Amino acid sequence: MALARTRRREARADYWPGFVDAMATLLLVIIFMLSVFMLAQFFLSQEITGRDAVLNRLNAEIAALKEALALTSAENNSLTETLAVFESNLSDAEEEQARLQGLLDTQTGAAESAGGQLSSLQNTLDEKERISQRALAQVELLNRQIAALRKQIAALESALDASKDKDREAQAKIADLGKRLNVALAQRVQELARYRSDFFGRLREILSKRSDIRVVGDRFVFQSEVLFSAGNDAVNPEGEEELDKLAEAINELGAQIPPEIDWVLRVDGHTDKRPISSPRFPSNWELSAARAISVVKYLISKGVPANRLVAAGFGEFQPLEEGEDDEAYAKNRRIELKLTQR
Repeated sequence: MALARTRRREARADYWPGFVDAMATLLLVIIFMLSVFMLAQFFLSQEITGRDAVLNRLNAEIAALKEALALTSAENNSLTETLAVFESNLSDAEEEQARLQGLLDTQTGAAESAGGQLSSLQNTLDEKERISQRALAQVELLNRQIAALRKQIAALESALDASKDKDREAQAKIADLGKRLNVALAQRVQELARYRSDFFGRLREILSKRSDIRVVGDRFVFQSEVLFSAGNDAVNPEGEEELDKLAEAINELGAQIPPEIDWVLRVDGHTDKRPISSPRFPSNWELSAARAISVVKYLISKGVPANRLVAAGFGEFQPLEEGEDDEAYAKNRRIELKLTQR
């Protein structure tokens, strides 16, 4: 029994050392593998770090290349524009060269033509020299004629001086005649003024009872209502009576004025500023002129000489009184008579 136990113990002891050896060997393998893995990891990390540095350097180089490429593109665009300018200038230069070549050809032809003309001009010059010789002979003849003319001019100047003396005497006589004429004219004006005063005095006597007929300065004024109806140029019966008196005074005065006084009675027609428009009178011009003409014609029919009468129309442009009320309108509608000298 003891032997059996001993054998079992011996058999059990034989397995353990082999197991321990296997485990130790496995452990050594694992440690070796771990060491190899750690070394591989270390070298791999070193390799990765180096590659990152290379990659960063490559990125920096790429960025620098991009900037260089942008600068190169800008320079390329600038060079392209410069090239276009150069091409344009080259085209202009070629055109200018062609133009200059044409001018050169023209000048060459002109030079060739000038050569022929030069020969012709030489011949002409020779002819001119011959003509010049003849001209010199004619100049000599003209000098002699000029000398003779100078003598004649001296004689004429003497005659002119004598004529100036006579002219001064004539001017003195003309001045004296002018003074006499002015005196005579002043006398005539005074006489006309006297006759004008007599004329207006006579008219005042004849028409003194009419308040709508008055004297304004050197003019005798009839209000239009005395002679005409509204908007009409025909003298009404009441106006004819007044014009009869006026014609009688004019004929009486005309017989007293000497014939050498060239007098004339001007008849002026005036209207107010209110416009008129009718088939017969498109405006106040026509109405004022027609009324003045009607008065002149009536006076002529009563024996007043036609050459002593003048008719004029002024429309509304010579008012006696400014304003737009009925009183101002009534004063501005009028016929004026003015005795004057031509």
